[in-house]
Amino acid sequence: MTDPGLRVLLIGSGDGAVASMDVPDDAGFGSFEVSVGSADNVWQQLAAGPVDVLVVQGGWDGWPRCASEVAVVVVADTVDAAEWMRWLRDGAQEVVIPAEMSGAAWPRRLRAAVERQRVRAATRQAFATDVHTGLPHVGQLIEHMSYLLALREREPAPMALLVLRIEGLVTTMARLGVEASGTLRRKVAVRLRAGVRASDVVASVGDDSFAVLLSQLETPTDADRVGRKLLGSLGETFKVGGSDLAVATALGIAVYPGDGTQPDMLLRRAVGLAASAQATGRAGYANRLERGEAAAANDENPS
Repeated sequence: MTDPGLRVLLIGSGDGAVASMDVPDDAGFGSFEVSVGSADNVWQQLAAGPVDVLVVQGGWDGWPRCASEVAVVVVADTVDAAEWMRWLRDGAQEVVIPAEMSGAAWPRRLRAAVERQRVRAATRQAFATDVHTGLPHVGQLIEHMSYLLALREREPAPMALLVLRIEGLVTTMARLGVEASGTLRRKVAVRLRAGVRASDVVASVGDDSFAVLLSQLETPTDADRVGRKLLGSLGETFKVGGSDLAVATALGIAVYPGDGTQPDMLLRRAVGLAASAQATGRAGYANRLERGEAAAANDENPS
């Protein structure tokens, strides 16, 4: 059964032509909720509420930055083969001419664009996720950061990227094996996710490193505060295969816009600081049993 209620955002040239676009909802492809915007406020509208498909008419060339988040249909007066191929490579799901924006075929084209986007997103997710932890990889983190930074072009607001370098994973692998090391990584990921808001992103950025993207800072000291909280959380021992294991963690923080305005700049900054920082938490010991008894914190997947 087709799910109804696709949300369509039209970005036009400002002449009002797109406002009269009719999307029939009786052709078996669900109903459509249509709203009209402009290139000046597209990011605000995307952030304000869910959008399934973005219809772009009037020559706005900023739409490729939206293509990872929503299905994009480009409307062009005339289309040659070279332009058509370029728009598809840039992420458009459909390219149509104005005459095709009506009748029974139009909802079919919109629905097809949405379904193609969903398949693309599922495929990207499958290849962009760390197998051991279920966290996004670097590429997906960069993509999400790019989207958030685009939203901040008109209304700048600070955000921060924290990178945490973990010591103790290699020791665990040597002592207890690959499976135990993978379990320890999963437990580290669980604590990181539990220590931040649902709107923040936790990602795997290496075999021994994780990143936490704080999408919004209320005060300039929020990044340091959250960083200290996460260091404290990871300072508690982990129960893995009957052993109480401890890790040491080094922290690097990059804040937008002071430390950079592009995703790769912020990531390099945070990674560099984490690499040069002194790790704290286990004082050079492989685990806290070497220093005496300590109660292990409860985590998911206790084995």
